[in-house]
Amino acid sequence: MPPNTPNNTRRNTPPPKPAGKQLTFDFNFNDRRVLLVSGIFLLLLSAYLLLAFLSYPFTGEADQSLVQSTFKTPLQESGREAKNMMGVFGAYISHWFILRWVGVAAFGLLPILFFSGWYLVTGKEYFPLNKYTKACLFYIIWVSAFLGYFVFLSSSEQSAGWLCGGLGYEINRFLSALLGWGGFIIILIALVLFVVFFHEINSFEELFSNFQVEDKPTERIRQVLRRDLPKEEIEENETIEPKTEAITDKIDYLKLGDKTIEQPVIVPDVVDKSTLPVKPFVGGITFTVEDTTSKIEEVEEEEDILRVDEVDAVNEELLKTYGLYDPTLDLPHYQFPPIDLLADYDTSKSKVSEEELDANKNRIVETLKNYQIGIASIKATIGPTVTLYEIVPEAGVRISKIKNLEDDIALNLAALGIRIIAPMPGKGTIGIEVPNKNREMVSIKSIIASEKFQKTNFELPIILGKTISNENFITDLAKMPHLLMAGATGQGKSVGLNVILTSLLYKKHPSQIKFVLVDPKKVELTLYNKIERHFLAMLPDAAEAIITDTKKVVHTLNSMCIEMDNRYNLLKDAGVRNLREYNAKFIQRRLNPEKGHKFLPYIVLVIDELADLMMTAGKEVEQPIARLAQLARAIGIHLIVATQRPSVNVITGLIKANFPARLSFKVTSKVDSRTILDTGGSEQLVGNGDMLLSMGSDMIRLQCPFVDTPEVEDVCEFIGSQKAYDSAYLLPEFVGDEGGNDKESFDPSELDVMFEEAARLMVVHQQGSTSLIQRKMKLGYNRSGRIIDQLEHFGIVGPFEGSKAREVLIQDLDQLEELLKAIRK
Repeated sequence: MPPNTPNNTRRNTPPPKPAGKQLTFDFNFNDRRVLLVSGIFLLLLSAYLLLAFLSYPFTGEADQSLVQSTFKTPLQESGREAKNMMGVFGAYISHWFILRWVGVAAFGLLPILFFSGWYLVTGKEYFPLNKYTKACLFYIIWVSAFLGYFVFLSSSEQSAGWLCGGLGYEINRFLSALLGWGGFIIILIALVLFVVFFHEINSFEELFSNFQVEDKPTERIRQVLRRDLPKEEIEENETIEPKTEAITDKIDYLKLGDKTIEQPVIVPDVVDKSTLPVKPFVGGITFTVEDTTSKIEEVEEEEDILRVDEVDAVNEELLKTYGLYDPTLDLPHYQFPPIDLLADYDTSKSKVSEEELDANKNRIVETLKNYQIGIASIKATIGPTVTLYEIVPEAGVRISKIKNLEDDIALNLAALGIRIIAPMPGKGTIGIEVPNKNREMVSIKSIIASEKFQKTNFELPIILGKTISNENFITDLAKMPHLLMAGATGQGKSVGLNVILTSLLYKKHPSQIKFVLVDPKKVELTLYNKIERHFLAMLPDAAEAIITDTKKVVHTLNSMCIEMDNRYNLLKDAGVRNLREYNAKFIQRRLNPEKGHKFLPYIVLVIDELADLMMTAGKEVEQPIARLAQLARAIGIHLIVATQRPSVNVITGLIKANFPARLSFKVTSKVDSRTILDTGGSEQLVGNGDMLLSMGSDMIRLQCPFVDTPEVEDVCEFIGSQKAYDSAYLLPEFVGDEGGNDKESFDPSELDVMFEEAARLMVVHQQGSTSLIQRKMKLGYNRSGRIIDQLEHFGIVGPFEGSKAREVLIQDLDQLEELLKAIRK
């Protein structure tokens, strides 16, 4: 893709259908099958031409008469007479390429064909293919002209043969007639000009270093960074070691003029060409150096300090040579789901007739007239679910008087769910929303296929539906930044979640986004199991990516808090404020992976039923959700939380305060509407995807698109059938203090090798908990639990006491050493 823009053209072209679908033969250059066949063809063609060209010096003279009479002699007879090992076609094509055109320089075409085919087959580009192709074409012509000069000196056109070809000979004949022997100077000048401008040579030394085996960026790094190395370590014929040592994490002694600035610097000893990969990340310039005072003092004493502008110059050269980092290269052939996996729905019978519009207008005017309310004007806007009638009352009419007539208007219109908006924000009118008799089925396919969705540049574009004026409503989850959904059972809440997830699947590459799916009902989100290794995130020890157990939910939420803290540390080290800036810096190869930096995907946490979690876990769920909602926006973690019971003990004030974007389907009472939206109105909705979206001070009525279960299954099947990552995206391990209370897996005869070190850790800190072992000793969840069981068995720590840390029963290290000696015996 991503490079990695959301509206990548590759995503807008429907890829081939997955296995099991109807086979199509539409020719499409983005079709993986076309690319594979084309690549194999180029590989075979390069091998064929190699054999034909190698055979020509020995058989070309014998086949010359045959080639000249190819179209005069029957093909079968010509094939029998051909001496070239690749037959009459090999003789013919090598005759033209070698004798008639460029001579032995024709061999320069073969690498172009071979590596182009290799790239189409494997997706791996070992060097900039486009740049290499341009260089090869120049050198083919130049070598032909260069050799042609010496052939021309023999004054015999026949001697041109297979050495320079007809093109090289004719070039030199023209130059000789024009400049005499000076034509050779023109040939040399052409080479110098190409090398200087194409390879961007800026100095006389670089002109010659460009032809050395070691590449320019590596040599440039060597020249710049050697200045801080001890002279005795630099030898003329030294062996290059792929090594990058650290001097300090933060270095504030780089001097620019007479000012001291703080700047992270890379200081590798010497960098080997083999340590710089071509396409994956090459390192960046945020180098690390060893954390010793002596080394810092040694560098400070150096008079010639490495300048920041030189470091930036190295960065620029690396970026020019190897290009931007592309996170999608792990799955280079990933195909986005085609739009035709989604269903179309007939909307011809759902149109609002003129008779219905006129009848409703007359009844509204008549009802208001009965209560002595005059109307200056009235107009209608037809939507997919409701029609908005905007009225302008006569002067002197109180708005509250019209607002109180909501039920009377509903009675006269014989309609369900009349909603009065008094006044309409920014319009100076009063709105009356009346449900249509025949509602329009809004399909997700129509919105995904729309130009607005295809060309959006949102980071996380999600589809919410159509507005009352029939406009597609697409928003950016990254700016919301979290979404709280509520609605009574059967009003479209689960369909709305599927619409949001499907819209993200149609727009984002697996490297760019991961989902954490929490489904206490165990049946709503199981459709997404098929895309586990593409798009889902999970705990390292989890059996399934979709979380249904309440205890696992608590662990997952706390694990995401750890992920959030880790990401903030990375942003702090990188000197950026949000995930977008961090990834941009990483893509530009300005962050060093050896310091823990990596491309960070967005993470979207989806909770399908919050009420069940609050009932069973309460504060254990509320606190991490609130913490994530408060802080996680900047580091790319976004929450979508849904519930069918929007009561104050489920949507607590702590949760509600951190969800500025709220979406309500139809609820049963005005109290529930006020809980979710802080105002009434959602109890007047008509169901089946009819919803109100509150974003700040705006309240928008939308009709949620419909996506059926088979459609979601087809999309997930298409994605799941493609090559995936080795596993789901792994969240950090988390273990509560209760993690060590599982004694079934404990065998006292098999002590862990870290048992004694853990025991000393407990005694030194006088705190017994699995989390301390996990944090200080950097061990995993299961192993820490087994060690704490062993410590309890031998009386070093006490039993599990709920949320409290275990009591440490050994008071000092001397007492512990005596106990450990007894255990060893």
